[in-house]
Amino acid sequence: MSRLLHLPLFVILMGIGSAAMLVPGFHAAATRDFETMRVFGYSALLFFALTGLFALATANYKAKDAARSHLLSLLACFAALPLLLAIPLHQSVGDTTFFNAYFEMVSSITTTGATLYDLPDRLPESVHLWRALVAWMGGLFVWITAAAILAPLNIGGFEVMTIQHDKIGTSASQITEIADGSTRLMRWSRKLVPIYVVVTGLLWVGLTLAGDRAFVALIHAMSAMSTSGISATGGLKTSESGMVGEMLVFLVLLFGLSRLVFSGEWRDRTPKALAKNPEIRIAVFLMVCVPSLLFVRHWYGALEVDSVDDFETSLKALWGGVFATISFLTTTGFEGSSWDEARDWSGLNTPGMILMGLAIVGGGVATTAGGVKLLRVYALYKNGQRELEKLVHPSSVAGAGGMARHLRRRGAYVAWIFFMLFAISIAVVAALLSLLGHSFEEAMVLTVAALSTTGPLAATATETPISYATLSPLAKGVLAAAMVLGRLETLAFVALFNPESWRN
Repeated sequence: MSRLLHLPLFVILMGIGSAAMLVPGFHAAATRDFETMRVFGYSALLFFALTGLFALATANYKAKDAARSHLLSLLACFAALPLLLAIPLHQSVGDTTFFNAYFEMVSSITTTGATLYDLPDRLPESVHLWRALVAWMGGLFVWITAAAILAPLNIGGFEVMTIQHDKIGTSASQITEIADGSTRLMRWSRKLVPIYVVVTGLLWVGLTLAGDRAFVALIHAMSAMSTSGISATGGLKTSESGMVGEMLVFLVLLFGLSRLVFSGEWRDRTPKALAKNPEIRIAVFLMVCVPSLLFVRHWYGALEVDSVDDFETSLKALWGGVFATISFLTTTGFEGSSWDEARDWSGLNTPGMILMGLAIVGGGVATTAGGVKLLRVYALYKNGQRELEKLVHPSSVAGAGGMARHLRRRGAYVAWIFFMLFAISIAVVAALLSLLGHSFEEAMVLTVAALSTTGPLAATATETPISYATLSPLAKGVLAAAMVLGRLETLAFVALFNPESWRN
C-alpha cells in the first residue's frame, strides 16, 4: 500500500477512473442494456492494463520538485484524464464525435456541468450515471487536493489568510516538513472521503423518500454534493421530490459555502463561532439581500406585471429566490421548481446579471464550488471598509487583532491580484468567443459559466437559452480550456510556470 502511495498522482487517478467505469457497466447490466455494459466493461479492462503499464514505468520515479509535480498532476487530471474518460461515452453514443465526448468529460470532471446533450433521452441512463459519477469524483478530488496540496502551497484561496505571501506557490509551510504530498493526500482522503460519501448517501435516501425515482435521486445527490448541476431529467425543477427535495439539496449546498467541514475551526461548533466565520457571514448576507431585492421589486418595479398577490405565491417566489441564490453562489446552477414564480414576481424576464454576479463570487475556499471565492471577496470588502474609515478619520487605528489587520492589508492585496487575473481571464476568453462569431452577451455568459464552473448558467442567464451543442468546435475548445483554468485558478498556473521552480 505504501508503495502505491508514491506513484504519480495521475497514475493513481487513472486507476480510480478505470475502476469507476465498472459502476455504469454494472448498472447497464442490471437494466439489460448489454451494449453499453460491454463498452464500459471493455474500457475498464483496457485502462486497468494501461494503468498497470504506467505504474510499472513510474514505480521508481521521484520528482525533483514536489510542488510542481503536484500542480502538473492537477493539470493532467482536468485536461488529459478526460481523454480516457471520454472513450466509453463516445462508444456508447454512436452519433457524437470524440471531441464532443471530451468536452463533456472536461465539463464533468471540473464540476462545470455544461452539457452538449440538451435532450436527456438522447443518452442511456448508464451514460448519465457516468457523467454524474465523473463529476462526483472530480468534486471529491478538488476537496482533497485543496487541503493536501493547495493549502501547503498557499494558493486556492489560502493565500488570503497566510502570512508568507512571498512563499505563494512553494512548499514552505510546516506541514510539508512533516509529511510529503502522498502522505498528506492519504491523510486527508481518510478524513474527507467518509464525509463526502455519507452526505451523498443521506441526500440520495432523502430525495428517494421525497418522491424521486432512485436513479434520478442518485444523480441529483451526486450533482449537489459536487456542485456540478448535472441532471438526467433536465434539472431539479422537473423532479418529483418538489420543494421537499429542494430543501434537502439546500442543506447539502451549505457544504459549498465554507471549509469548516474539515478545518480546525470545525471543532468550535458554537453559533458564535459560526457567526464570526467570514465566509458564512458574507454568504448569509447575499442569501438575505438578493432574494429580498427580487421580492421587494414586485411592488416597486413590477407593478405592470399581472400576478396574483396571494400568500402561497409570495412564499414560492421568496423560496425560489433563496434557492437560486445558494445554487448559483455555490456554482451548482440548479433551478428550483419555484424559480419561475420568483422571476415573474420580480418582473424580470431573466435576472441574468444577478445570477452571473453570484457565480463570479463563488463559494468557500477549499470547497467544490468555483468562482472568485467568498474569502477573497470578504478581504476586499474589509479593505474597502477600512479605506472609507480612513477618509473620515485619517489618524485612526483599526482594531480586531493582528489577523484582521493582515486580512485588510496583505490579504486584500493578494485577493485583488487574483480578482484582476480573473477579470483578465474573462476579457480574454470573451474576446476569443467574440472573434468566433458570438455576440457580446453570449460570449460573456459562456465565459462566466466556464470560468466559474457554472455550466447551467448558459441556459438561465439569458432570455433565450444558449445551447452548447450549437457551438463550433473552436468555441468548445476555448470553453474547455476556460473550464480547466477556472477549476485550477490562475494563481495555480502562475505558480506552475514560476521560473524559479523550473530551475530547481
